[in-house]
Amino acid sequence: MEDAMANLRLLDDEEEAIQEDERVVSAAYQFCLVGRCLTDSVVHFPSLRNTMADLWHPIGGICITELGEKGIFFNFLMRWTLTG
Repeated sequence: MEDAMANLRLLDDEEEAIQEDERVVSAAYQFCLVGRCLTDSVVHFPSLRNTMADLWHPIGGICITELGEKGIFFNFLMRWTLTG
């Protein structure tokens, strides 16, 4: 397994595809991540969601959504406070 992970890399064209101009990215997606489970096994999404939420404990909360087969969307909720 270590040998397979050592050869894991992004292709140059993939890196270019995910780079966005900060002015164009919607504020709704400012604190979001998209992930994928790299396993051949079946992923039990409710267990994964609960485990990730327990591990991260973000201050404002987190919304974790399943994106098709083994895809995951993480939306970190921000809690804003107004001062003086």
